[in-house]
Amino acid sequence: MDKHIRFSDDELVEAIRDKNMREEAIRQLYQEHAEITRSFIKGKGGTEQDADDIFQETVISFIEVIQKGKFRQESSIRTFLISISKHLWYNEIRRRQRAGNRENLYESGKDTEEWNAGDLIQDRELKKQLSQLLITLGTSCRKILELFYYENLSMKEIVLQMHYENEQVVRNKKYKCLQQLTDKIKENPLAAKQISELIFK
Repeated sequence: MDKHIRFSDDELVEAIRDKNMREEAIRQLYQEHAEITRSFIKGKGGTEQDADDIFQETVISFIEVIQKGKFRQESSIRTFLISISKHLWYNEIRRRQRAGNRENLYESGKDTEEWNAGDLIQDRELKKQLSQLLITLGTSCRKILELFYYENLSMKEIVLQMHYENEQVVRNKKYKCLQQLTDKIKENPLAAKQISELIFK
């Protein structure tokens, strides 16, 4: 039978807690709540892809809240999902603004010679220098930056591989790790320009 179950809000919460019903519950979340949250993101300057990504993060966050017993059901599921989406999107906007500011600062002092990031990654000496710096950051920072910059994994893939709560946690962690790496780079002026070119591409 193709007919899907229609849950009330209370039933939906219980279905998410039940691993046998969770898939059907998630299907209902997408069918009933995706469009309004996506519309909000697009209305605040996001692209179609941004809207899809943020709603996916919203669903993951909502499931985590329920599984941890933190959803008090003081508001409707729709209201709660919109609230999560707003929080995630505003955080993403702030992250992009910070990244843009860093890029502008870097670009303003950059030499006219352009480096190819792909060539830099293949440069054994540069990779050696960067690896030595990464080791000093600690295991989790080193792993996140290696997965992102060397293995080209997406945030979603890093979440799965390193068992973080969600993509936003990884983004925040990566940002802090880059700040630490920047400090390390400043202590190594000989490689600073080349490594900065690779990391802040």
